[in-house]
Order: sequence, then C-alpha cells, then structure tokens
Amino acid sequence: MENVTVFGAGSWGTALAIVLAENGHQTLLWTHREDQANEINLQHTNKKYLPETILPSQLTATSDLERAIQHSSIFVIAVPTKAIREVCANMMKTLNKKALFIHVSKGIEPDSLLRISEILENCLSPEVVSDIVVLSGPSHAEEVVLRHPTTITAACKNIQSAEKVQDLFMNGYFRVYSNTDVIGVELGGALKNVIALGAGISDGLEYGDNAKAALITRGLAEISRLGVRMGGNPFTFSGLSGMGDLIVTCTSVHSRNWRAGNMLGKGLSLDEVLSNMGMVVEGVRTTKAAYQLAQKYEVAMPITSALYDVLFNDKHPKDAVDELMIRMKKREIDNLL
Repeated sequence: MENVTVFGAGSWGTALAIVLAENGHQTLLWTHREDQANEINLQHTNKKYLPETILPSQLTATSDLERAIQHSSIFVIAVPTKAIREVCANMMKTLNKKALFIHVSKGIEPDSLLRISEILENCLSPEVVSDIVVLSGPSHAEEVVLRHPTTITAACKNIQSAEKVQDLFMNGYFRVYSNTDVIGVELGGALKNVIALGAGISDGLEYGDNAKAALITRGLAEISRLGVRMGGNPFTFSGLSGMGDLIVTCTSVHSRNWRAGNMLGKGLSLDEVLSNMGMVVEGVRTTKAAYQLAQKYEVAMPITSALYDVLFNDKHPKDAVDELMIRMKKREIDNLL
C-alpha cells in the first residue's frame, strides 16, 4: 500500500480520494479551505460537492500544504486548470523530493496553449518530478462514489508509470487502462468540454436528438483533426478519453459543461450561467484555447468557432447554429493524417 496526497477537494478529487482510500492507500486530501478540511475530518462529508456521500473514515483532509507534501511522494493534482500554476508555485516553496504527479484536470491554458502536463513541466523543477501521468476518461464523480462501473485511461510516455497508476486505482468498480499517447489523451479530455457546451446549447434550444447526435459526431471529427495535427494517435480519439468522454459529457445531467450550455441555450448570459453554476466550467476557458489552437495549426473547427462567438462575441446561439447548417457543402470523411 502507498501514501497518496490528492490536491483539490472538489467532486472529482474527493471521488478519487475515496477510491484510493478504499483500495487501502493512506490517502490525504488537501483543500485550501480549513473549514472544508474540518468537515471532511469531523463529519466525513463534503456537502458542497458530493452532498449525498459519506466519506470513508480512513480518508483524512488538511488545509496545510506543507503537511500534504510531506505525507507522500505520489501527488494527484485535481485542482481546476486555472489554479494549477498557483498550487505548483506554492508547492515548490517546500517540495524537496521527487514525486509522481498524476493530474486529472481537463483543460488547455488559453494564450500559452499548454496542455496540463506541459503546465506542470513548466512550473515544477525537474529535480522534484519523477514522472507525470494523466488520468482521464468518461467518469462522473457522482457515479464513482456510488461504486458504479467506471473505466478510464492512465497515460504517460513511460508505460511503467502509467501501469503504476493502474495499480493504485484499479478495483472491482474502477477499471484503468494504460496508454502512452499523452497528447491524445489530454486533448480528448479537454476538447470534449467544448463540444459538451454545444450539446447543452442544442438541448436548451430544444433541437432534439438528431441535432445532438450530429453535434457529437462532427465534434469528434474536430477534436480528432486538431489532435492528430498536434501529434496525437488517431485511435486515441475513438477510445475512452476521446469518444467515451465526449459521449458521457454531452449526454449527462451530471456534466457541468452540458448544464452551462443548456442555460446558454435557454437565453441566459455567460455571466449569469457562471454565477448560477457556482463551480468551474472548464469548457469556457478551453473554448478560447481551442479556438486559438485551430488558428495556430490551421485546422477547420467550425463548431468550436461558433461556440467561441457565442461565449465571447455575444452571438445568439440560434444564429450560430443557423450559420453552421448553411456552410458550404463538403465530404463527411476527412483525411486526419
């Protein structure tokens, strides 16, 4: 058994901490909020993020970053994309040993256009990183805590590190595959949030199943086009971190990106949506990054471009859909290579 620290006590970080604790690992959950750490330790709940869940008694929490770092040399990074640089900078103040970093955030940093593993490499000294693994796939925290069957992917250039993460997390309801395509797995996990916003908008406009099926399918084509251009394996995008994550995020009420898009489709402004959500909607920042990547790599991403206009140029969602439908005719199957 291992000592593991999970940084980030949102719904997904907490769910993964539960899996680790139930697997027998000495798991410490770090949060920047002392009141949240006290709630976890004393009441064994995390009501803001998982209101119906009782946490294992062996799972403990802390708001002391130094204690969290000292606890282990296996770090699960489960904070929102926009918080990763700040958390890493604070970690570097006291981190003086090598650690395995497992990140589970799904996003791309706007402007720098870095994937999460690249942000970690950029923020952390090589002297404190033994390896970086991405854990991604179709997985809602709300279902993991109910022990519903869930299957995801651990990706690392070093397959041994990916397999170590497999061993940490795998159990009877949580299955982990290994992969060496870090680029493909990270892009699939991030870009599906963009398409999920579109799926929510489509449902908010009450366009029905035909429209959403088309959006998901053509969305996957966009993700694959960009992903392959950036060096990802085309088969990754038809796997768990590609098609699998895209389907679950576009069709589930658990998806905060779908819920945000649904409110946009019903006529709320972006500011109103984000205020109502009360949680990070990764797809909003990722839409900006995806739009920038499409321009940088000269890849056609019409759905992403339409969503960018809705989010940042105040285009009405129905007008964006109408423009997508009347684009010039083209062949369905693209040459990804």
